[in-house]
Amino acid sequence: MSKLDSKIPAGPLKDKWKNHKDHMNLVAPNNRDKIDIIVVGTGLAGGSAAATLAEQGYNVKAFCYQDSPRRAHSIAAQGGINAAKNYQGDGDSTYRLFYDTIKGGDYRAREANVYRLAEVSANIIDQCVSQGVPFGRDYGGQLDNRSFGGVQVKRTFYAKGQTGQQLLLGAYSSMSRQIGKGRIKMYNRHEMMELVIVDGKARGIIARNLVTGEIERHSAHAVVIASGGYGNVYFLSTNAMGSNVSAAWKIHKKGAYFANPCYVQIHPTCIPVHGTQQSKLTLMSESLRNSGRIWVPKKIEDSVAIREGKLRPENIKEEDRDYYLERRYPAFGNLVPRDVASRAGKERCDAGFGIENNDTKEGVYLDFSTEIIKKGKEAAIEKHIHNPTDQQIYDLGKAWVEEKYGNLFVMYEKITADDPYKTPMKIYPAVHYTMGGVWVDYNLQSTIPGCFVIGEANFSDHGANRLGASALMQGLADGYFVLPYTIADYLSADIRTGAIPTNSADFDQAEKEIKDKVQFFLNNKGTHSVDYFHKKLGHIMWNKVGMGRTPEGLREAIAEIAQVKKEFWADVKVPGDADGMNTELEKAFRVADFIELGQLMAIDALHRNESCGGHFREDHATPEGEAERDDVNFKYVGAWEYQSDDITTEVLHKEDLIYENIEVKARSYK
Repeated sequence: MSKLDSKIPAGPLKDKWKNHKDHMNLVAPNNRDKIDIIVVGTGLAGGSAAATLAEQGYNVKAFCYQDSPRRAHSIAAQGGINAAKNYQGDGDSTYRLFYDTIKGGDYRAREANVYRLAEVSANIIDQCVSQGVPFGRDYGGQLDNRSFGGVQVKRTFYAKGQTGQQLLLGAYSSMSRQIGKGRIKMYNRHEMMELVIVDGKARGIIARNLVTGEIERHSAHAVVIASGGYGNVYFLSTNAMGSNVSAAWKIHKKGAYFANPCYVQIHPTCIPVHGTQQSKLTLMSESLRNSGRIWVPKKIEDSVAIREGKLRPENIKEEDRDYYLERRYPAFGNLVPRDVASRAGKERCDAGFGIENNDTKEGVYLDFSTEIIKKGKEAAIEKHIHNPTDQQIYDLGKAWVEEKYGNLFVMYEKITADDPYKTPMKIYPAVHYTMGGVWVDYNLQSTIPGCFVIGEANFSDHGANRLGASALMQGLADGYFVLPYTIADYLSADIRTGAIPTNSADFDQAEKEIKDKVQFFLNNKGTHSVDYFHKKLGHIMWNKVGMGRTPEGLREAIAEIAQVKKEFWADVKVPGDADGMNTELEKAFRVADFIELGQLMAIDALHRNESCGGHFREDHATPEGEAERDDVNFKYVGAWEYQSDDITTEVLHKEDLIYENIEVKARSYK
């Protein structure tokens, strides 16, 4: 096993990042326009990085497969962004955010990276406020905070239920300024097809114009991958349907190690699956767990009656409701971390208490009646309404909830035709975020020199489970406040290199491989669509590499995915041609990568003989059904090195996780 060099700076934890910045090489302002940087992906991580690097004076080429950077999947984030500003005066601090993140990740994240994330978090809020992001404010005009799962303080800044959208518009406005100055060349509707390595360094990409079909060559002195996560390997997820792993997987096959692929986040508050033809799941923000209480009936006959339409949840008495998170985890209640809440919901549904009339009878309630009554009574007192009627209390409480979460309630009602003010929301866990990703060192550089990976595309800051509202924090931290420093240290050696030519043999070979694969897909005489194989893969992944995993199921998954791969290449049918828009061709490339990744996820899950965070091995559980870690044998990052098209030959490398500033102990939220 080779030892991975994480390049973590020496010295006390709280001084590492400051000292590291103080001693990094720089590129002088007058030399930055001699440097070209490619950024793949324009969500919060990629958009903030592109804007910042261009603002500093570098020449940036930014690529997104959407018609505009504003369409990046970051727009879908709802509930908020964490920062340790302690506006509430309730005990928060940089150390507390660091500790909560390490603990929430089940002690499987790198200490130095997480502390840096907590350290720069406060700067993000200031940056976004200066951009005009309309964060929620309290009655005195100060920025407001809400709580999220896994913490006992209020540190989550929000813009109603549209936080991701507002933050992305802030980054996009910064990008637009640089596009207008000519410092960013924006390539909309372009997809990265391959990484080009010249003399051992990342020097460009091959991209496909998704409108014309043209295969293009683009060179740079460094390449930044900010292409998001791989949740769509499960087919059904909360991700946008176009979200994919291809950019990350392409660089993996060129030498970038892929770390902890089995770490997948299952979000507890999604609208349940309603049918076998569904292609997308909808997330209800974790912020709703601040005010909603999660429950199922105590009596199994009540659950059956609800599923059969014979009983309404509103008619079930309080004493006949099982608020199972409050029962099992009294210290945190409904605000336990996502992996804990998800497994608890699955356990209740597996026991027969599910309330949704779908194929699997899976679903629980998220109920706001208690909060409506509570806030209604408070508002009545504030308004000096003595002896308010029940209707007055309800109306006042509803108005408070509506102001706080209104757009989320509208979205839910449009999808389900149920009024969540009166009838509890139906929710169930679903694939949401991926903690695994491309391995990077402290500088966010992969094992390929000159290839940097930021945001959800890397494995870096969340360990085995991500706390809510930390994805936006990591993406913007990487893009605004980390990468611009660390990439300069690398690029300082390139000020005399000159432009990277695209007429080299390395570009020739990379372009030829892509064109050959395009022709293969279009000429293959298959009988099944790309979605047919994607659904088959997703079914295997959800059932055997999902919330609950067993050695037997994982071995079956590895073999079954190998069979799907064989059938895919023999029998996939891709209609249309190469010279124009062809969404089926786009999907074919992406699903080919998902199939290989899915097999590696199962291999990684099988090798990790422990339960931690989002990786729950049913053969490694406590008597109470909680995750049981093995810190003696598995306290490391598992980074996989690509060998060949046979994914089972990948080689595992280990980066030991050393904790010097916190005590590693059993994670408890009780």
